Amino acid sequence: MQVKTQLALAALAMATGCASHQEQIVFSDEAEVRAQAAVSSPDTTVRHLEPGDESQIEQAVFSYLLERHFWNMADLSAVFLQADDAEVAALMKKYPDHIPPIKPGKRAELSSHRPPVDKDTKKPAIILTVDINAPNADDSVDATGRWYAGDVITGFRSVHLKKTDGVWQIAEVK
Repeated sequence: MQVKTQLALAALAMATGCASHQEQIVFSDEAEVRAQAAVSSPDTTVRHLEPGDESQIEQAVFSYLLERHFWNMADLSAVFLQADDAEVAALMKKYPDHIPPIKPGKRAELSSHRPPVDKDTKKPAIILTVDINAPNADDSVDATGRWYAGDVITGFRSVHLKKTDGVWQIAEVK
């Protein structure tokens, strides 16, 4: 019995000693990886757009989509923009003779798995949206312009924008 007690106490002492050792064991194949990670940590600074930049970026992407018809539906009655009223008004002023006419997104009637419908004409329409990512390390921005006219007519274009002389401009279309 005395041998069992001594073995139990020895095992307990070893477990206590191991548990109290707080330094993490570095395996030889991990040492290089950890050293390199400590030296080359990525830039984790969160960048934000300046006031007004988001609107300017959306205007650039909407203009790009409106100037090129990536969709092919001759019977569309409207192009709805999901943007605030001031942006829609600015684009309506910039493209007064656009066919189909530009309208605010709130004038669209939406049903599941069906093309959007113009509340005014009750005819099919298309919706354009813009998603903007956080600024990149070089202060450029990536955005996605999307169009939707039902499940069959949907698509997007990814664009890379840079600010030149205070104005956001599309530098590349992906």
